Amino acid sequence: MVAIRSGPDVLVVGAGLAGLACARDLTRAGLGVRVLEASDGVGGRMRSDRHEGFVIDRGFQVFNTSYPQVRRCLALRALRLRPFTPGVLVHTDDGPLRLSDPTRGRRRLGDLRPGRLAGSRDLAALGVLSARDMLAPARSIKHGDDRTTRTALAAGGFSEEFVERFFRPFLSGVFLEDELETSSRVFHLVWRSMLRGTLCLPTEGIGAVPRLLADALPAGAVRLDTPVTRLTDDGVLLGTGGELAARAVVVATGPGQATALLPGLEMPEYRTVTTYYHTASRSPLAEPVLVTDVRRRFLNTCVLSEVVPGYAPGGMALIATSVLGQDHAGREAEVRAALAEAYGTDTGAWQPLTVRTVPDALPAMPPPRPLSRTARVGPRRYVCGDHRATGSVQGALASGARAAREVARDLAAR
Repeated sequence: MVAIRSGPDVLVVGAGLAGLACARDLTRAGLGVRVLEASDGVGGRMRSDRHEGFVIDRGFQVFNTSYPQVRRCLALRALRLRPFTPGVLVHTDDGPLRLSDPTRGRRRLGDLRPGRLAGSRDLAALGVLSARDMLAPARSIKHGDDRTTRTALAAGGFSEEFVERFFRPFLSGVFLEDELETSSRVFHLVWRSMLRGTLCLPTEGIGAVPRLLADALPAGAVRLDTPVTRLTDDGVLLGTGGELAARAVVVATGPGQATALLPGLEMPEYRTVTTYYHTASRSPLAEPVLVTDVRRRFLNTCVLSEVVPGYAPGGMALIATSVLGQDHAGREAEVRAALAEAYGTDTGAWQPLTVRTVPDALPAMPPPRPLSRTARVGPRRYVCGDHRATGSVQGALASGARAAREVARDLAAR
């Protein structure tokens, strides 16, 4: 007989963003919560490591300040955010071309002259798209027609040439797919967030975001190195063999563990991304800007030490470059050759620092895509994560918040 130890009102399995957001709201509702995390730290896929004096995020990530759940859950000042240059630098066969957000300053208007990256027709379509998405109520997007992003861009009047030169390379890095098959509702919401917010990185790395959420929980609420092997009638079975009881259990793990704990749970396909980290004795681009590639040899690249100098030791530069799929023999050399063209410099002396592959980086989001799903999957059983909403920081936080609302409501009714 397994000993049952009395526990809190709610057990949250997994200390990623969704689980921590759920625990935050449940705690504020006056419920006792314990978060059980199998690994040695919080954050799930959103973690940062120290590697040979460099800050290495587990895959290239950015932080958007405009997400409603970000503003609701986090004290942004504590993250000491450092911004990227607004806009994108596109590597083309004609050299680097820039697409900037003209609302961020007059000096960026020149980047939008017809004949550079886009013609007059595409610039006009871009103005209409941006004005509509930025100014219209979010609910009008959420309840609009849903189709693929490629179909929506064509209907919006964009030429195929501009889609191939700008949207396809850029959005491949956002949605981790290069066919523009993501839901147009998701695209419009993401485009809106980029226009209304600022893309940044925390000074201490992207892992500072979940740590901030965890630090706001009561002391002892998060238990690390505590794997859960099975859900039971009374709570959960721990990896140690003991059973911990609770009135409700929220599964907030990655997709593999979630389906193992909740057999029959529907889970979307997930996208895999690999990020190569190189070091150099000098920065190849003295600007914190995201670079994409028209030939799509990589998703994006960035000199991280230009965004946050503390990502690299003094006198060194840290370059992160992401590609779809897994690492394989010879791929780093291919990426480095493409980077030599993109940055217009000799990359032969660059040193490979490390490689990070994230197999469950982002859920596939083809249309029709529900933007929110109930967390309740059975009596006293709930689930949250980016797979239940839009695959983003906003989606993870919103899913955790919804799970907390449903749990609190159900427990109050008993």
